[in-house]
Amino acid sequence: MHSHLFHLGKTLPHNKSEGGERTKADSLHFPILKGMSLYKLLLRPHGVREPHWHINADEFGYCLTGEVLVTFYHTSDNKQVFLVKKGEAFWIPSGALHTIENRGAENAELLLEFTHENPEEFHLSSAVGVFSNAVLGNTWGVSQDHFRALQRPLKDRFAVINPGNRLIPDVARYANPYHFALEASEPLLEKAEGSVRVARQNVWPILQNHALYSLRITTQGMREPHWHPETAELGYVHEGRGRMTILNPQGESETYILQPGDVYFIPKAYPHHIENVGQEPLHFLIYFDQAMPRDVGFSGSIRALPDEVLGSVLQVDPSFFRPLHKYFVDQFLVEKINPPDV
Repeated sequence: MHSHLFHLGKTLPHNKSEGGERTKADSLHFPILKGMSLYKLLLRPHGVREPHWHINADEFGYCLTGEVLVTFYHTSDNKQVFLVKKGEAFWIPSGALHTIENRGAENAELLLEFTHENPEEFHLSSAVGVFSNAVLGNTWGVSQDHFRALQRPLKDRFAVINPGNRLIPDVARYANPYHFALEASEPLLEKAEGSVRVARQNVWPILQNHALYSLRITTQGMREPHWHPETAELGYVHEGRGRMTILNPQGESETYILQPGDVYFIPKAYPHHIENVGQEPLHFLIYFDQAMPRDVGFSGSIRALPDEVLGSVLQVDPSFFRPLHKYFVDQFLVEKINPPDV
């Protein structure tokens, strides 16, 4: 078993109810995680994620399939409602009461990333149920008798079915600072080897402590070896087949094949690469624990050093490096001119 890899797509749901199910890649199931975790949420038609809030983490969502309506209420009487479609992202700050409704005819699937390796949450059913009828009556200025019909479940509902078909409010279709159309945005980079679109603070100002890259690598492309000096990386394989090599500070390396549904985690500053080894484009959704992630690539950094220093360290003649082009910026995606390693 690889310590940096978790087969989320092959894991049975950890939460399941009539309205949907949820599978977790948190530190309880993926021990290497630190400061980040990833859930996959499925909501059935008319499914509603029970209103809840997170104690110790922001939530950063991406819609894989379907269409959902997100409603939340936060401090300073901040109420937001917006419609999220396939390929779009949303951000919910820690402590905000929120719910997610499937408003489409098919199942909706979402990735939910959190800024903690083991997110904790409160659910509305138990939070309301713990207070007496008199306390609730005083809150809304009605008799305590009004709350005698209130159900007080011993267990949170998680996801329920709402058979109603209420209209989507017009305001949900307006531009919203907590909602970002990632796949419709201009790519940061686009060339024959692949493309990358970014949801980070310079294009989505409200973001804090998160960023999300939608990375596509064609069959002729490779993400060059690199590292992120200030951020960890938590990736999800959406489509295609890839391979990654990662090195840890003890000098131990891992190379593994990535399939759809796999999740990987790379701690801050660990060198790694991503290579397409399939017959179709490779699509990753990559979360970072910084709002403006940066990286250092081999193409720019290594040739910035003197050939004599490189030769001494790697035990070759300095002339060895002369055919290697000096790039003054990292290339990010490079052409895969050599066949994959056996």
